[in-house]
Amino acid sequence: MRVLGIDPGSRRTGWGVVEERRGDLRGLASGVAAPGIGDLGIRLGAIAVQLEALLDEWNPDAVALERAFVGLNAASALRLGEVRGVVLASAGRRALPVVDYPPATVKVAVAGSGAAGKDMIARGVNALLGLAVEPGDASDALAVAICHLRHSSFASRLRSSDGTVPATRRTRFRGRFLTAQR
Repeated sequence: MRVLGIDPGSRRTGWGVVEERRGDLRGLASGVAAPGIGDLGIRLGAIAVQLEALLDEWNPDAVALERAFVGLNAASALRLGEVRGVVLASAGRRALPVVDYPPATVKVAVAGSGAAGKDMIARGVNALLGLAVEPGDASDALAVAICHLRHSSFASRLRSSDGTVPATRRTRFRGRFLTAQR
């Protein structure tokens, strides 16, 4: 399975392509779509053009997107929503599934902690993919793609041959309940 991971931003949108074959992850490419400054419509159009070229070149099976963090700045959240709209529209034109993940979920998937900083995320991505990507938007996008591959791989292992989720049992271990397949 090949996934295009996106770390959205109106000034810098990170992207990364990761492929999984027989449980092995491989980073194929990464970069940043940086439309510069100026009119928002022009920036969104530039991101759309670059995204369409990436979809054509890498032909992913899915697009994974980091969910917008809504902090104190509502204007920033709206800008991220507009970039996410460009991503959704581009993927939708190709009938590609788009899955989004909260930032903390992405961080746990690659760094083991939902509070990981950019350096820790980049180290996790580099260790998992055998790359030397600098901390930033591209490494964050690779992390989103890895997160999706890990989640989809886990979900497919849970499904039995008839497409249903197998029965589970709860077991107490060190004061916590764990769920296991029967």
